[in-house]
Amino acid sequence: MFYTFSTTGVVNLLKEHYGLTVTAKELEGYDEANFHVKDEQGNSWICKIAGESQHPAFLDAQVRILEHLAKRDTKGRFQQVVRNMKDEPVTRIATPEELYYIRLYTWLEGQPVVTVKGTRDLYTSWGSLLGKMDKALEDFSHPAMHRDIRWDLAHALDARDQLHCIKDPEKKRLAAYFLLQVETEVLPLRHRLRKAYIHNDANDYNILVQNDLVSGLIDFGDMVYTQLIHNVAIACTYAMLEATDPLEAAVAVVKGYHEAYPLTPEETDLLYYLIAARLCISVTTSAEKAAAGSDNEFHFITENGAWKLLFHLITINPLAMQQAFRTACGFAPVINDTADYAPLLAERKAHIGRNLSISYKEPLKIIRGALQYLYDDKGRTYIDCVNNPCHVGHCHPVVVKALQQQAARLNTNTRYLHDHLVDYANQLIATLPPSLEVCYFTNSGSEANDLAIRMSRHYTKQKDVIVLDHAYHGTSTVAMELSPYKFDGKGGFGKPEHTHKALNPDMYRGPYRADDPQAGEKYAADVSGIIAGLKEQGRGIAAYICETLLGVGGQIPLPPGYLKAVYAAVKAAGGVCIADEVQVGFGRVGDAFWGFELQEVTPDIVVLGKPIGNGHPLAAVVTTRAIADAFNNGMEYFNTFGGNPVSMATGLAVLNVIKEEGLQEHARVTGNYFMEGLRKLKDKHAIIGDVRGHGFFIGAELVRDRNTLEPAVPEIDVVVEAMKQRGFLLSTDGPLHNVLKIKPPMVFNKANTDALLAHLDEVLSSL
Repeated sequence: MFYTFSTTGVVNLLKEHYGLTVTAKELEGYDEANFHVKDEQGNSWICKIAGESQHPAFLDAQVRILEHLAKRDTKGRFQQVVRNMKDEPVTRIATPEELYYIRLYTWLEGQPVVTVKGTRDLYTSWGSLLGKMDKALEDFSHPAMHRDIRWDLAHALDARDQLHCIKDPEKKRLAAYFLLQVETEVLPLRHRLRKAYIHNDANDYNILVQNDLVSGLIDFGDMVYTQLIHNVAIACTYAMLEATDPLEAAVAVVKGYHEAYPLTPEETDLLYYLIAARLCISVTTSAEKAAAGSDNEFHFITENGAWKLLFHLITINPLAMQQAFRTACGFAPVINDTADYAPLLAERKAHIGRNLSISYKEPLKIIRGALQYLYDDKGRTYIDCVNNPCHVGHCHPVVVKALQQQAARLNTNTRYLHDHLVDYANQLIATLPPSLEVCYFTNSGSEANDLAIRMSRHYTKQKDVIVLDHAYHGTSTVAMELSPYKFDGKGGFGKPEHTHKALNPDMYRGPYRADDPQAGEKYAADVSGIIAGLKEQGRGIAAYICETLLGVGGQIPLPPGYLKAVYAAVKAAGGVCIADEVQVGFGRVGDAFWGFELQEVTPDIVVLGKPIGNGHPLAAVVTTRAIADAFNNGMEYFNTFGGNPVSMATGLAVLNVIKEEGLQEHARVTGNYFMEGLRKLKDKHAIIGDVRGHGFFIGAELVRDRNTLEPAVPEIDVVVEAMKQRGFLLSTDGPLHNVLKIKPPMVFNKANTDALLAHLDEVLSSL
């Protein structure tokens, strides 16, 4: 709280208790009243007035630590305590309303570092001052510093209690992610770190500068007994806030500190997460104050800078920062830039099936994921533009915690009752049309597609299935039989007799193009023709299965009216309509939660996978009551892991995140922005023949000639490799392997989009 004292009252108090004749000017403060006072001779002091909320023992600790430092500091870098006329360091003032405590300290000359331009020498001197101070405090102790305060990084996880005050979903997610990393990386090692009595707030207002070097440190109001490295982490945080090169600034602080007071590798290795912890405490505290209606500028003084730095910090590979700090201190490196992956590749070749492919000419060894970012073992950061199973972001904190907590309680098969199973089924069904009301849970999209076909055959008593040419529906035996992408490809077994290929409704390359308003009906007529041909043979149709936007078929949105006409023909023939939403669903298309909604149809069976568990092995089949009843023919359906409590908790978390963070709308807005940017590149670069998609399901087809549509291969491979070198992970798709596939995690943002488009522009120009 703040204390109301007039400048006249302060002048009178200092005259009465200190024998000083001064003038006073009130200063801003966080939780004390502060006055800059001067006498006629030009001497200056700072007068601090605290209320009863400040414990006298802690005020005594502030006095003792300054007196301790004064004995060891010959350069006047710390304030000195001025005692009153009774030789007391703290003056006690009793009023009818409250008890107050006055302290008077010498004034330190200098500018707050926040007002000057940072240099490497300045940052080094910042660290050096702290190192010398902490070395001088090795033999200091005070019981009042053994306390619990919000600003102690040892209690950083308490900031989770204020996360709900952050209204922006992206910011809330970012802070929660870093707090999860603090729990994962710091908490298990905290007990092994050196502890000390530290200042705990060497921020850019408390550090003073003269002649471009740090000259002093003020305000010991946040001091605490905690891990020594926290002092360094806090200094690094504030050095980084406004630095042109934040990492360089932090490295200089660490170097200066280490030269004055040696650190250990174990301490420096945690600095990345401790810096993040300080920022999280800051932004959650500001959010809490805003929610409470505070108008105190001090509560928000670093908020914007802290958010900016958090967004920057996640783009830095933690290993790169760890290496930089180790180098500054002369410790052994953690990155071996000269090492190759030959031994690992040899082991993989020896014991892993060789037809499991590896992306990129130079393989990546990814060691961590952070929302839309991936970190490799060389210290490089990549923006993930294609890893759609991690739907709501790599290591999303809400999903991770749900999975962890349930795994710590119970995981077993579904022959026992468990609330998560029915809770998840109910929430999943709530996103679907009313007729889709019965759920079956599996472990993968392949398994789910296999089950969907099995169910359709039970229901119709038929076997024949219609698929789209170039379609891919999974790796199980049945799913492979539905996948021309596989059975017509190298090593394929050819089209099975009971599988029938319909025209790929490609409005860029197919016989009916985007300028044909009847393209949807014309492509659908091909399906009707297959049904008619089967009927002539005395055969019926079990199912028609189709991705609601075509993935390996070329990132192709279906023509308007296509599924409506197809579904009508299939149902008229007694067949079942299966929507494969494995790559498409859960809000990715932006304009709808499910891809089939874009076509204004309702399937009889919907198959879900990939994004459903954010990378956790989970998939589902949801169908009508009639089909489920037909499938219940006496043979038990049992899946050891399908629907287990951990998977259900994970699925629930993903659904909740999509809803609470507004990710469907985010995909719509950002996806449209992305495609608009790609179309502008198309106007500039003739190699881009077509840009298509919905939301975060985007394809850009590259051609050598827009008239002949000759595929730009191997040019597209050059583009993908060049973008990888620039930190963007893309992939190719389509029957001719000439379509850039863009299906990022749903947390991909406009800044990521702008960066990708700028680099893609440069790469295409270089071709």
